[in-house]
Amino acid sequence: MEEHAAYWQSLMDRGLVVAFGPVLDPKGGYGVGIVELEDTADPNELGLNDPTIKANVGFRFEVYSMPRVMVRK
Repeated sequence: MEEHAAYWQSLMDRGLVVAFGPVLDPKGGYGVGIVELEDTADPNELGLNDPTIKANVGFRFEVYSMPRVMVRK
């Protein structure tokens, strides 16, 4: 998990990730990452390069678009 967090922090440092972190869902924990990419970039590449996915120990990721984002002023 340390490698996982470091990976996402490195993406944030590069300006690709807006926010990321764990979600403490009572039904089971998971993580969320919000990314901002160029239109031609494939967000699946970020997930496939995540150390937890590469470890092949049962983790998975899903990608969904946010066509409209509301932010606090």
